[in-house]
Amino acid sequence: MSEPREPGEPVAPRDDLGALEGYHSPQLDVSVRLNTNESPYPPPPEFVDRWLAALSDTELNRYPDRSASELRVALGAHLGQPSERLFCANGSNEVLQTLLLAYGGHGRRALVFEPTYALHSHIARITGTEVVAGERQADFTISIEGARELVAEHDPVVVFACSPNNPTGTVEDADTIDALLTATKGLVVVDEAYGEFAPRRTLDRVRDDGRLVVVCTYSKVWSMAALRLGFAVAPPWVVERLEQVVLPYHLPLATQIAGRVALDFRAEMHDRVERLVRERERVAAALATVDGVTAFPSGANFVLFRVLGDARAVWKRLVARGVLVRDCSGWPRLAGCLRVTVGTPDENDAFLAALRESVTEVAA
Repeated sequence: MSEPREPGEPVAPRDDLGALEGYHSPQLDVSVRLNTNESPYPPPPEFVDRWLAALSDTELNRYPDRSASELRVALGAHLGQPSERLFCANGSNEVLQTLLLAYGGHGRRALVFEPTYALHSHIARITGTEVVAGERQADFTISIEGARELVAEHDPVVVFACSPNNPTGTVEDADTIDALLTATKGLVVVDEAYGEFAPRRTLDRVRDDGRLVVVCTYSKVWSMAALRLGFAVAPPWVVERLEQVVLPYHLPLATQIAGRVALDFRAEMHDRVERLVRERERVAAALATVDGVTAFPSGANFVLFRVLGDARAVWKRLVARGVLVRDCSGWPRLAGCLRVTVGTPDENDAFLAALRESVTEVAA
């Protein structure tokens, strides 16, 4: 039993939250912001017009459809998936949280492979789930044998595989996903927030009788980061459990409508994916010509690179030149690393010019 509190004494949070830090990405007043992997392009004006027109016909005094039924049917048709396999939420992060609310918790474990998306571990800990961290290999891929050993030792209820991996951009082989599914009795959750930019995906491998869950987002190629829409493609029995624990009416009607309307702009989406992939390759090639910089292969809309010397000092000099990238140098196993989101051609040119100058200054 807890000790009685004196009148006016504040209530203490859970003991296990004491060591946690919130997930933050610096937002500074700069002219070129390439640190959060957003799309550099706004949605098409026609999309905005149609979305607002549809929104004007709704009853804003009524709660939204708590199951997002129309969105799930439309999205399922787009993906070639039955709507029963779809769960939609406020961004992919809420999807991850709901998965861990349903399957994590006290006495249960989630397995991640570092370095990877920090919110997998962060949300697991918030939900009281123990985190087991495996090591990625030197090329940032998951070791199949190492993963098998970790699964056998810790028996995780959820295994996370981020592909393309954030922040490294690594795309996992199908054999790796198969090995994870074979090794564990739990769910294998493949985070494909950047899947549209990759040469291969995992979506078509979800089965009703399987344990594979694929998590996606509208934030990147659909240019809808501000509207917060993510979804999971999962076996129906998993979707049913997610609907049990998610808050009622959690997905606003405005977001549900935007998700449906966006599907009529597939051509525009594919066009921006192609443009960003071309720019990604151009940026990576340019980074290879900068002395003291090593860029890693990426299948996402960003590139991780390592600088020789003080990465934080390079980051600060980039900011002084009006360019903001993500400083990953303090993350596990990423000493000396920065990550740049692929922007417009002009933004990328500004970044490359600023980087050359910054690296030269720090080296001197």
